Amino acid sequence: MGRLEGKRVVVTQADDYMGPATIEVFEQEGATIVADTSDLRQSGACEALIERSATVDVLIANLASKNFAGIPTTQLHDDDWAETFDMMVHPLHRLTRAVLPQMIERHAGKIVVYGSATALKGLKTVCAYSAARAAQVGYVQSVGVEVAPHNVQVNLIAQNYVENPVYYPPALREKESFQASLKRQVPLGRLATAEEDARFALFLASNESDFFVGQAIPFTGGQVQR
Repeated sequence: MGRLEGKRVVVTQADDYMGPATIEVFEQEGATIVADTSDLRQSGACEALIERSATVDVLIANLASKNFAGIPTTQLHDDDWAETFDMMVHPLHRLTRAVLPQMIERHAGKIVVYGSATALKGLKTVCAYSAARAAQVGYVQSVGVEVAPHNVQVNLIAQNYVENPVYYPPALREKESFQASLKRQVPLGRLATAEEDARFALFLASNESDFFVGQAIPFTGGQVQR
C-alpha cells in the first residue's frame, strides 16, 4: 500500500514549478490528485477550488512567480512588488482559510507549502520575492501552531537549487560558469532533482510527519542551515 493510499491531494500550479514532479511521485504512492491550473489571483478562485475538490486530505501550495529576479530595490515598481504577493501570499491564505474547516472537523489534514530559502538567507535584487517568501514562512509558523491541536500539520519547504525549467533552464545548467557557481554556493555541488524535492513533500504530506508543526525546513544542499 502506498504512503498516500486513499488520500485526496490538491496541487496548485500543477503544470509548472514543482507541480509535475509532485503529481508523479504522489500518484505512485496511491494519492488521488486534483491538479489545478487556474489563476488563483482571481476573486473567489481559491475558495472555488477547495469547494469543487470536496474532501481534501492534503493541500500542496505550489505557488510561484516568474517575475522576481534582477531588479534593484530602487527600480522595483509597485506592480512588481504587488505581483509577488498576489501570486504567493494572498492565495496561500485563501486556500488555507477555505480548507481548514474540513480538516479541523475531521481532526486530520496536511498543508505543505513549496517556499524558498530566500526567506532565510538574503540575496540581492530579489527583495519583493524574498519578502513574499518570508511572509509565507511567518504565515506557516503562525497557522501551524494554531491548528496543531486539531491534528492538522502545516509546514514549508524552504528550497533553493532545485532543478526547474523556469528558475534553472537547461541552457543555464550547461554553462561552465553556472557549474562553477554551484560548487561555490552549494556544499553538495549540484542541483537537487525535482523528484528529490517531491519526495520530501511526500514525507511532509504523509502520516510519518505528524510531529512536524509550523516548520520552514531548508532544502538547499547545505547552502542554508538552520
